[in-house]
Amino acid sequence: MATFFLIIIYLAFISLGLPDSLLGSAWPVMSLDLNVSLGTAGIISMVIAANTIVSSLLSGTVLQRFGTGKVTLVSCILTAGALFGFAWSPSLIWLVIFAIPLGIGAGSVDAGLNNYVAIHYKAHHMSWLHCFWGVGATLGPFIMAASISGHNLWRQGYLVVAGIQVILVIILFVTLPLWDRVAKRSHVTNVEAEDELINQELEQLSENTKPWRIPGVKLAMVTFLFYSGIEASMGLWGSSFLVNMKNLPAATAAQWVSWFFIGITVGRMITGFITFKVSSRMLIRYGQLIALFGTILLVLPFPPILSLVGFTIVGLGLAPIFPCMLHETPVRFGKKKAQSIMGFQMAAAYTGSTLIPPFLGLLATNTTISIFPWFIIMFAIVMLLCTEKLNHFLKKLHVGIRQSIR
Repeated sequence: MATFFLIIIYLAFISLGLPDSLLGSAWPVMSLDLNVSLGTAGIISMVIAANTIVSSLLSGTVLQRFGTGKVTLVSCILTAGALFGFAWSPSLIWLVIFAIPLGIGAGSVDAGLNNYVAIHYKAHHMSWLHCFWGVGATLGPFIMAASISGHNLWRQGYLVVAGIQVILVIILFVTLPLWDRVAKRSHVTNVEAEDELINQELEQLSENTKPWRIPGVKLAMVTFLFYSGIEASMGLWGSSFLVNMKNLPAATAAQWVSWFFIGITVGRMITGFITFKVSSRMLIRYGQLIALFGTILLVLPFPPILSLVGFTIVGLGLAPIFPCMLHETPVRFGKKKAQSIMGFQMAAAYTGSTLIPPFLGLLATNTTISIFPWFIIMFAIVMLLCTEKLNHFLKKLHVGIRQSIR
């Protein structure tokens, strides 16, 4: 039953990734059809991101009250309704209105599913889960491309994805009783007997403490913020860097940047197998070092082909970081507060992907796009330092707890 149910969660994450890449793929045609400027897409994107952040921050309370199954079902209903609304929208104002439920639906379900898998399944499933998100994010542009090819039917593309969401809603509704049943039967744990005592001590230490005030949580949130900032900035400004600094044709630059996302998706699939032998904490460290090395290749005056290698290496390095950090949350801070902390971490991640790329773009506009890899290096170093400081703090805390319980 647990394996069958895991397939449903994988499908949910594919559907979670599908809408993420639709707006960018369809906007050149949408903007002409709705008679708005190309830059207006930023308004819609900001509305989606803002509501996703709010939804993530509130997810701990909502999920504790209603449960992961019901929240996932309602979130998918909101997402499907919003996508149907996008397909119908006759003007920009309606797109902005429907962007609100689209963002709300994404935040809670993202935090809820991540916490559910972190508690009830092993680390490799978390990596594969986010690999399937990449599958969804990759399929979205293909669906939209097929819809707008020849006839510019962008509304049809949104209808197809909305229809997929409706199918998922039906599946989630039918399997709703399984959420609690699988959770009760699950004997999977991230910790052994002694570490279970540590988990109980961590829960007692943080029992009357707000999630963001628990020692170490802010460091974790900063790590998530800069991770997402790097990922989003690579996707948004990578092509511009390659065109302006490496003198590549725009089409070639776009293809090379796609290898960054291929690196993330394939890397997460590979990471799932590596977790059988290597701990999540070590994978996070190695991934950050690999990503840093890949970015350095973009700075050095090597032939342009090494930029392709650099983009791919950065993607492979980033691959294990996000899912492994999520899976470590119950281990780091205890299971009781993990759900709320997961929401705060997701909010930090969405904040990074929303604010850091425009900030970097503003700096590049007033200086030069050559600053792009240097800022990515700086973000990667900050992310690495925060992770190592958090590991050092938690190691001391766990040692102290072990000594007190012996």
